[in-house]
Amino acid sequence: MPRLALSPEFLHGLDALPRPVRREALLAVRRFLLNASTAPHPERVRNCRDPRVATLRLADRHRGVVVRQDDVYWLLTVLPDAEAWSYAQRHRFGVNTAVGIVEVWDAEALERIEPALRRASRSGGRPVFEDFCDTDLLNIGVDARLLPLLRMMTSEAHLAAVEPLLPRSQFAPLSALARGGSLAAAWRELDACRCRAADEVDPEDLLTALRRSPDRAAFAADAAELERLVAQPHWCTFLYPPQHTYANWPAYDEPVLITGGAGTGKTVIALHRAALLARAATGPVLLVTFSQGLATELSARLDTMVGDELVRKRVEVGNVDRIAHRIVAEAEGRAPALVSSDDLAGLWQEAAAGRFGKHSGRRFGSAFLLREWEQVILAQDLRTLEEYQAAARPGRSVPLDAGARTLVWDAVQHVIGRLRETGRRTLLQLASEAAGLLGRAVGDLLGDREPGREPYRHIVVDEAQDLHPAQWRLLRAAVPAAPNDLFILGDPHQRMFDTRVALADVGIPVRRFHLKLSYRLPPEILSWGVRLRGGGPADGLVAGNAGLYGYRGLGHGPRPMVREYVTPAAEIAGLVSTVAEWLREGVPTAEIAVAARTADLVRTARTALREAGITVKVALLHGMKGLEFRRVAVIGVADGIVPAPDALTPAAEDPTARAHDLQRERGLLYVACTRAGELLYVSYSGRASPFLPV
Repeated sequence: MPRLALSPEFLHGLDALPRPVRREALLAVRRFLLNASTAPHPERVRNCRDPRVATLRLADRHRGVVVRQDDVYWLLTVLPDAEAWSYAQRHRFGVNTAVGIVEVWDAEALERIEPALRRASRSGGRPVFEDFCDTDLLNIGVDARLLPLLRMMTSEAHLAAVEPLLPRSQFAPLSALARGGSLAAAWRELDACRCRAADEVDPEDLLTALRRSPDRAAFAADAAELERLVAQPHWCTFLYPPQHTYANWPAYDEPVLITGGAGTGKTVIALHRAALLARAATGPVLLVTFSQGLATELSARLDTMVGDELVRKRVEVGNVDRIAHRIVAEAEGRAPALVSSDDLAGLWQEAAAGRFGKHSGRRFGSAFLLREWEQVILAQDLRTLEEYQAAARPGRSVPLDAGARTLVWDAVQHVIGRLRETGRRTLLQLASEAAGLLGRAVGDLLGDREPGREPYRHIVVDEAQDLHPAQWRLLRAAVPAAPNDLFILGDPHQRMFDTRVALADVGIPVRRFHLKLSYRLPPEILSWGVRLRGGGPADGLVAGNAGLYGYRGLGHGPRPMVREYVTPAAEIAGLVSTVAEWLREGVPTAEIAVAARTADLVRTARTALREAGITVKVALLHGMKGLEFRRVAVIGVADGIVPAPDALTPAAEDPTARAHDLQRERGLLYVACTRAGELLYVSYSGRASPFLPV
């Protein structure tokens, strides 16, 4: 019986076929796997560069390309007949001699580029790789047949020109050397291309190489497994090497923090890690994220990925606010009442006006007092005036002497007292109280039978950059300090709220790993987005600042489309026309999103699109967090709208807070724009937002 290994390119190609052709092709693959009498048989390809290559007739005028070793057939792609034969003739397949993973080469294209490189080398210039002998290059897995081309290269541009033709495991270490790096730097790049160590590498053993390359092949032993692979989204099956490594590491002895920019796959890692821990059945797993909307999305994706109902039930998916609410409700025997944002704003305005007690709070505005409460007092869990007087105030630029701190403390106590009188609390108060409850004695608060035991054995945290210190204290209290306790993923550069905390300061010292490759964003969108955000370092999650150095995208795509309109009505008409064109090009509605900064713009855009018979996701910039689409339109990116004036602290009140507000608004726009994996459209009417790159 033949065995099948499916490549992600084959599944992508299968999805792109017209429905009748797709159905016929899938039936043929099923027959082949079952070795049925009507199954397609491998047909040899003339003039191919790899004798193991064959084609299978899968549908009318469509063929699959396979590479065979023993009884295993690696199904690479499905294409119209002529394109399939061309693909089979053009490519060769090998094993990286250093790390043992499979490699796909466009051998024909490399042969065609050789004359151009030879001509370029005659113009002189220092050879790029002259400091490294052939043995050095072979030791880092460089294919011997590539060496003559490398010796012709006299600039980094020559290597960049052949990047699309090389396997990642060849280009990455060579790129490090071309930038002036050492062999050790090249090895670090090469290590990021593999999922597991290879004790011995047999360059002829393609089957073992495929098993070491889970991003390149998934094995189907029977028809049921084939159906599962075809039905599931590709992220359920194929993980890039760093994603696979971090998600499937058997045991971390301490809390782990994985940071990475947009499109590096943090959420996918979180989902796979939660599933792995659930399969281990060592205790309840909590997969937690910032908002309930994101939690609902994660829960649905986990339902898709985990077919075993018993395993799925071991993972609770939620946001921190709901966890805190449940803990406090169980402890008090009733659901806690929450204060509305409008009522809370009124209380802080009352405190700022100084209409209470013997002190006056008139020196400070309501926004200043709220931030001081959330970012200093609640963040450090300060319980007394004496503690507040002695506390550091990181990130707060307005100095406060002892008298001023007394005024602030009295104003804060006034608001807390008014909340207590009416039996209401804020979400951050709930988190702080829930952390205290767990810290004292958990008991049966979350259904545990054994008093004093933490409610979860493992916690996986996504979108960690937006959690408040009080929420971190709750999560730390909810899981015992043991191997595989906390697995945390986030990106300080995508922070949408002014929460800046080093995890070590809230009792969570972490081992940190960093993702540098964006698998979703082409370099054109990524570089534009980095310039939009500012490109500078961001603080939070760990001590010091995290930069964007080394963050890069794969592949290439069109540059972002930035469109100026004279009037808001013309801008909306342009949006409708653009989205309609995308639909005519065959982009599914589920792969298109529209985002804006204000609710009014969202309503206007949604109405205009609906009147044109178009139903796509239209959301606030905040609502794009954690999602991804092929094409995204961000509208209303105009001065006076982005940044939102009412979201900015007056500079006279607190210049540092205003700078943080501006950076938060940049981050909000950056998050929305980096949801686009294929094409980004940005529009404005009047004068452009100062955030837009020139």
